[in-house]
Amino acid sequence: MKKIYLCIAALVVMAMWACNSTKKTAAAGEHFVTVRDGNFYIGDSLYRFVGTNFWYGPILASEGRGGDRQRLARELDLLQSTGINNLRILVGGDGDEGLPSHIGPVLQTAPGVYNDTLLQGLDYLMAELERRDMKAVLYLNNAWEWSGGYSAYLQWAGKGKAPIPSVDGWPAYMDYVKQFVTCDSAKQLSYNHVRNIVGRTNSVTGKPYSESPAIMAWQVANEPRAFADDSLQKRAFADWIRTTARIIKEMDPNHLVSTGSEGKHGCEQDIELWEEIHNYPEIDYGILHLWPYNWSWVNKETLSSGVDSACVKALEYIMPHAEMMKKARKPLVLEEFGYPRDSMSFVLGSPVTGRDKFYEYVFSLVEEGDLLAGCNFWGWGGYAEPAHVVWQPGDDYVCDPAQEEQGLNSVFTKDNTTIAIISKISRNINTK
Repeated sequence: MKKIYLCIAALVVMAMWACNSTKKTAAAGEHFVTVRDGNFYIGDSLYRFVGTNFWYGPILASEGRGGDRQRLARELDLLQSTGINNLRILVGGDGDEGLPSHIGPVLQTAPGVYNDTLLQGLDYLMAELERRDMKAVLYLNNAWEWSGGYSAYLQWAGKGKAPIPSVDGWPAYMDYVKQFVTCDSAKQLSYNHVRNIVGRTNSVTGKPYSESPAIMAWQVANEPRAFADDSLQKRAFADWIRTTARIIKEMDPNHLVSTGSEGKHGCEQDIELWEEIHNYPEIDYGILHLWPYNWSWVNKETLSSGVDSACVKALEYIMPHAEMMKKARKPLVLEEFGYPRDSMSFVLGSPVTGRDKFYEYVFSLVEEGDLLAGCNFWGWGGYAEPAHVVWQPGDDYVCDPAQEEQGLNSVFTKDNTTIAIISKISRNINTK
């Protein structure tokens, strides 16, 4: 009889544990971002956002070289007070240390070999975001050299020394990295990195990343490209996107997955290719980037006078992508857009007349909600004070990566008019 009572008691305890576990899972699920009928939701509440790019967050959050948790806390406080609660963050930095135009310190120094201090920095950052009820989009690869990605995986796969654009030129670099989507060994190394990060347990919270309410989405890569327009190359590119997304979904069914694409511009001007990869069931929403200066919509002389034309071109670029996502019943996010200071100045506090006007226009599209469900401007410089136009080890991190002039597109605390515009639109969106 005693054994029967013990068995019954054990079953009761197990049932209570299962019930509590289900409640915890349900409660956590209320904080995940989901997609329904072409919109983002958190629970039953519509979710739209004005966010920023903050790729260097994990470095700041570390206790090693480049770390500054005091600055991190100040930045997160200011971002929240401004209404910015969505951050796009790099989980990478691959390859050799000390390369020109390359971030440092590096997260992955060899295939599967990680700087544990930086991984713990990522854990700390995510714990801080959880505590503050902020969201993050975590991208896991990069087509460009400033953080490794394509070029590092190819070099590790035995494809020779990766060209450095600032030394060897952009044509040499792009000719080299076009091998990535057709190189099985390089892609396998990238898949291993995805598994290592998505399957990670946070050393600060003790929770798997798959259960983190701070993660809005995992992202395949920053600005992934095929880098060639022949059909075989584009097919290999699309297949790699889908395979990576499937791996993420298998490991973490709780969070969204996105591509990191620039749009048509990042798909060799093939908008049907962009539509295809964003219609995959493993991809939850559409992604666009916009760079009026880089794409020659304006030049140094017309940064202020040509902003109206840039806004028209921006709408023309967004529209066909938005129509495709409406058809797919998925939201569209403009997750990168930047605009230089007037006259291409890099001096903190110098005029940003053109930038402010372009930002206001983009934010109005998010507020209206018909074309864009959210945006992340590029990017956040905050309290940084760049010591050099060309980044050098030991300088403050800003959102302009090492291959760009420091201060080119970053928004700093001294940019009062820009921060006021961001704060106003954030309040308007959050009160709707």
